[in-house]
Amino acid sequence: MKKIAILPTLLTLGNGVCGFAAIAYASKIGPHSPGGEIDHYFVVSACLILAAMIFDVLDGYAARLSKTASEFGGQLDSLCDAISFGAAPAFVLLRLGMDWHQPLLRQAVALIAALYVVCAVLRLARFNMENTFPSSSGMGGDKGGGGHKRFKGLPSPAAAGCVVSLAILRATPGSGISAETMTSLVRVWAPLGTLIAALLMVSRVSYPHITKQILRGRRSFSVLVQVVLALFLVALVPSLACFLIFWGYALSGLLRHVLYRTLRSKASLTEWEPH
Repeated sequence: MKKIAILPTLLTLGNGVCGFAAIAYASKIGPHSPGGEIDHYFVVSACLILAAMIFDVLDGYAARLSKTASEFGGQLDSLCDAISFGAAPAFVLLRLGMDWHQPLLRQAVALIAALYVVCAVLRLARFNMENTFPSSSGMGGDKGGGGHKRFKGLPSPAAAGCVVSLAILRATPGSGISAETMTSLVRVWAPLGTLIAALLMVSRVSYPHITKQILRGRRSFSVLVQVVLALFLVALVPSLACFLIFWGYALSGLLRHVLYRTLRSKASLTEWEPH
């Protein structure tokens, strides 16, 4: 604690400030706000959380390049992640839940938002405990020794991306879908999807370390093709791309886990069958 790396620390704090600003903008959304104003604040809040993800990636690489990674940086990163990828997406969900007029349903949305915050904090705490020497590690928003290639449980930034992608869809439906239809779809999926994302964060489902696969070292041709397709999707349907990328990442890990468990169970039964 005698010396602190300035640039990585400032980048980490930028992550937390973006999360706080996202909450501040989302708080401007009220039940009687004009439609255009609501859409604007949803987009700004979502973009600020996405900016927090960029800061989360940059602080880790700045620490590694300057060889200043430390336990202090890892702990500070977790605190900022709890704001940007825990509290901020949960608050955005509360604003998405304003479309529910039934008191019971609005209470259910509030409970899911609280559960999301709890799962995000537990996920960050578990990661810190399982990695003896924490340091910022980019995508995943969680700290680790830098040697891990996969995460146990959905990374908190990816879970946050799943939530804010719904806010972007609600504000900018595009793709030939009317605003009323998209609002109805988001109203139904937002609490259910957030609940799934929250439970995936505290699960043992394995997820790849995306930024490490893309930014560090040489990768296979298939990885390059995936990156090109993702960029093409962003350019073609920007409002839908965020939803497809984050939810594709979250659900692909779950489907892979279920398929692996199913095949392993079948293999075990075959092995124990009498011959």
